Amino acid sequence: MKLYYRQTGETGTPIIILHGIFGSSDNWLTISKTIAEHNHRVFLVDQRNHGRSPRSEVFDYDAMAADLQEFITDHQLEKPVVIGHSMGGKTVMQFAMDYPGQFSRLVVVDIAPKFYPIHHAELIRGLKAIDLLNIKSRNEADEILSRYEPILPVRQFLLKNLYRTEDGQFDWRLNLPVIEQELHGIGGELRNVRIITEPTLFIRGGESPYIKDQDQAEIKRIFPNSTLATIEGAGHWVQAEKPTEFVEVLMSFLNK
Repeated sequence: MKLYYRQTGETGTPIIILHGIFGSSDNWLTISKTIAEHNHRVFLVDQRNHGRSPRSEVFDYDAMAADLQEFITDHQLEKPVVIGHSMGGKTVMQFAMDYPGQFSRLVVVDIAPKFYPIHHAELIRGLKAIDLLNIKSRNEADEILSRYEPILPVRQFLLKNLYRTEDGQFDWRLNLPVIEQELHGIGGELRNVRIITEPTLFIRGGESPYIKDQDQAEIKRIFPNSTLATIEGAGHWVQAEKPTEFVEVLMSFLNK
């Protein structure tokens, strides 16, 4: 699968960034410019069934890890740094399991190598409640979504996927039917687990419940050469909520 991507920076260490569920490369565009200033080439990738990348009935971490490997091969990237947030973090970890020696470092943002119960079902119900054929504005879509998700920044993030087609019709840059169908697998455990010795950084938000203190033992077992950084005052979308602190932690890790 040929994934859509954006590139920031022309020289330096290659870095690939993968977004989380309901996200896209656009979510990381601003922060990628800051990262690129530190002599890095940053590739922001839309994962399958998201953004402008192709759609597929197959939507699991094995497939997404294979997509990432294909992207690295196609672009002739020599052992890039691979960063993933949430679902993207699970993709990055599965990639590390399946493709030894294909990366130099890993950065996993606010997700642990464990099973997570389904917890996005209400958001999908909200998105499906928006009648794309009849809504007249984004504000109308937001009003409908607010019945399912009260937090405005979360709604704004979700509604970035709403766009107008050439004929003026609203549509999603998400394959909602497949995402809903495969939602149980998004929280799934890693497969083919092996010990990863490459330097790995886990970044969590201090107010996020995704990486708990008790998860650190399992993280260290699978990723013995890893560190865990906590950014206080941030929730699950660490890089968006505390971008300056996020870049500082990331650059400190990359410059070691």
